[in-house]
Amino acid sequence: MIKGKIHMFGDNVNTDVIISAKRKESFHNIDDMVPYVMEDIRTDFYKTIAQGDIIVAGPNFGCGSSREAAPAVIKAAGIGAIISPLFARIFYRNAINVGLPVITFENANNLFEKNQELSIDIESGIIRNLDSEELHEFKPIPAFMMKILNEGGLVPYIKKHKEYVL
Repeated sequence: MIKGKIHMFGDNVNTDVIISAKRKESFHNIDDMVPYVMEDIRTDFYKTIAQGDIIVAGPNFGCGSSREAAPAVIKAAGIGAIISPLFARIFYRNAINVGLPVITFENANNLFEKNQELSIDIESGIIRNLDSEELHEFKPIPAFMMKILNEGGLVPYIKKHKEYVL
């Protein structure tokens, strides 16, 4: 179960604004990049995040370059999940591979508001708005991807299971 406050973002949030190339190349440790997450569109965003908080965004989240650092720095900052009507395909898979749940949910950016509290059961496909008590269903993440998420990402999955057989 994921529980946290909503941070709203618009449409077409690309990997270059999630973590700038100038920052990505300056650091070797993902945790050192956390202060710069989303800095080009929301200065000091990382200071507003509590562990488990949720990004809700418009369509095409994660478009742009195929930077694994983009979902990794979001996760390292404490974000528990991202909800968007549409993710860039490579970002979606990179997020799963680093252990960051990404939930495709139509019209999410129009149903929820900044600072509302949500709980998300990613296995059953239920989002509960804790402020209004409204329930929303989404298509659950496929079982083979849940296995990767439950291990914390693809690398921990392979280390534990010694192979990539899902």
